[in-house]
Amino acid sequence: MKDLIDAAQTFRDHEILITGANGFVGKVILALLFDRFPDLKHLHILVRPRAGATARERFEKDVLSSPPLRKFRAPERITIHSGDIAETLCGLGPDAVAALSGRVRLIINCAGLVEFFPPVDESFRSNVDGVENVIALAKRLPAKLVHVSTCFVCGEADGLVEETEPIPGFYPRRKGPDDHSFRHRQEIQFMRERVREVYDSGRSSREEAREIAQRLVDLGTQRAAQWGWVNIYTYAKSLGEQLIAGEPDLDWAIVRPAIVEAALEFPFPGWVEGGRTAAPLVIMAMSGLRHWPVRPDAPMEVVPVDQVAASILTTSVLLLNGESRRVYHLGTADVNPVPLGKIVRWMHQESGRRPRRGMQRLRLPLGVRILSPRQARERRQRIQRRFTALQHAVVGLKKMVQRAGLPGRRALGALGVTLRALGLQVMFREQMLELYQPFILDNRFVFEAENIRRARARLSEKDRALLPWTPEKIDWRHYWLRSEVEGIMKWVEPEMMKGRTVKA
Repeated sequence: MKDLIDAAQTFRDHEILITGANGFVGKVILALLFDRFPDLKHLHILVRPRAGATARERFEKDVLSSPPLRKFRAPERITIHSGDIAETLCGLGPDAVAALSGRVRLIINCAGLVEFFPPVDESFRSNVDGVENVIALAKRLPAKLVHVSTCFVCGEADGLVEETEPIPGFYPRRKGPDDHSFRHRQEIQFMRERVREVYDSGRSSREEAREIAQRLVDLGTQRAAQWGWVNIYTYAKSLGEQLIAGEPDLDWAIVRPAIVEAALEFPFPGWVEGGRTAAPLVIMAMSGLRHWPVRPDAPMEVVPVDQVAASILTTSVLLLNGESRRVYHLGTADVNPVPLGKIVRWMHQESGRRPRRGMQRLRLPLGVRILSPRQARERRQRIQRRFTALQHAVVGLKKMVQRAGLPGRRALGALGVTLRALGLQVMFREQMLELYQPFILDNRFVFEAENIRRARARLSEKDRALLPWTPEKIDWRHYWLRSEVEGIMKWVEPEMMKGRTVKA
């Protein structure tokens, strides 16, 4: 029997470069390293500078001062590098590359644009072009590569998604191993040409820029759907994976988390950042939403961020020791599924117990109503017709009052403004539910996560405690209400209330 791998010794022996350390998952990875492995050999962190802020200044402000890292003392063996994965060799100059060559043995690539429907060129810049540049840097150093992707590269699915599905040539509607319809390099080149055509056909005015952006969203949406991916994000992430898997002389592993949510335990229960993943759904639920287009018996494939970060580091340890597998799913439904129907009912009950800002506790005598796809579509259409009819009625009444010289014109004008605002809020909510429909209604996902369990078996009991992966032990009701809901209401909703853009 092989000796167990020593994670602490591995981090003492190898220098690591991390991209995306300023992101949600990246911050927790750093916090785990600082807390659990403070005597690591050397950590190199790639940070993109911003206008008015150097890479170092941005790292100190956005990363070191963030809640996950405030209480940890950063090891002295850290170097901040100014760079951007969207640039050649990740924006590192010849001197920086020469200094890292022969030293860095592993790149952990956490960088990427997590947005479902951006202009397709923006998604490519991070999730395709960025991967090409990370690959080139890894080969130049040379270094091994742990790439963070997503389980949902599987696209449309109904049931178990296995870790052994071949990556090159994959597309969700593939008809079998003899189907060679999809070639990732041809697809990437095709899309780059279409993007250039869109830009060449436009002008530089502000209105034209908005139109170009929408055309690029439509282009990516159509192309992803044609092959069977549910959005631009998963389409681009799959292309990035195929670039890695098709690259000769590169030692790599791909980590695919499911929906990454609030921390279970580390750095503290409920830590969550940004309005991605399930945050919009939770906030709508806490506002009293009771009509839900979901498959009530389908599992919600979610995973706490601290378990994701720990598993990325576990994968890194195995890859550095030459024992890694190619793909690691990080899902929970294969051992501890939590049905969507239960989650929406828990949230509905919780919303009735929680007072909202400036409001009394909601009275919710009615329970949750689960909608089918047809019912959800008909409901959206009915809501839109009602708001349109009300707005037309108010406009007509205002004109009639004005012609007759009667009082009330100003009040009717204010009512019209209120109706328009309310209509926009309601339609935004319905559009958000439609955005999440592939994950909560159209498909049923169960991700096989056998490889991470095998990986943990190669670690000592002490290292397994330092790098936990324990989805089978999660009490979902307690986690969802006390970590997920409370975390989102504390950390995410206030940012949304400030008027910041929150991407789904």
